[in-house]
Amino acid sequence: MSKETLEANNAISNMKELVSSARKSGVKVVYVPHHHFREGDYDDWKFSKGSGRAFPEGIWNVEYHPDLQMQQGDIEARQHWQSSGFANTDLDFLLKQHGIDHVVLAGMRANTCIESTARYAVELGYHTTMLTDAIDAFNMAERRAAVEIDYPVISNNVLSTEQFIRAID
Repeated sequence: MSKETLEANNAISNMKELVSSARKSGVKVVYVPHHHFREGDYDDWKFSKGSGRAFPEGIWNVEYHPDLQMQQGDIEARQHWQSSGFANTDLDFLLKQHGIDHVVLAGMRANTCIESTARYAVELGYHTTMLTDAIDAFNMAERRAAVEIDYPVISNNVLSTEQFIRAID
């Protein structure tokens, strides 16, 4: 579902460059995985909606991309069950524990998980940077709406991967 936007953005290459440059510059890389859905997970939820079923356990899309594997020194937060990487996870605690007050968001999906996580980050007082080309969505309309309309309203900075890397080098 994401092939078109991944290719149009060169998103995987940009994410690779992002994490590589971040590690070289001493910027902590934090992974925030989505819950790996199993049948029955949401059966007792009164109001289950959103991206919770987008990543079924046991299929390829729940794993980190082979070129974007965690490395020594990276941090992994608990899996989030809906859209935000903060809601009901340990992300805020982990960031505070490591003295992190700036977050830069990259990954899947531009208009749901990335956007929701950014909104929480801003609400929690983090300086928040949204990247325009290290993200993905299920189609170009979702991506365009996120990048062109929502990101400038939500975040402190909206940058390309190249702009961000220049800033940390």
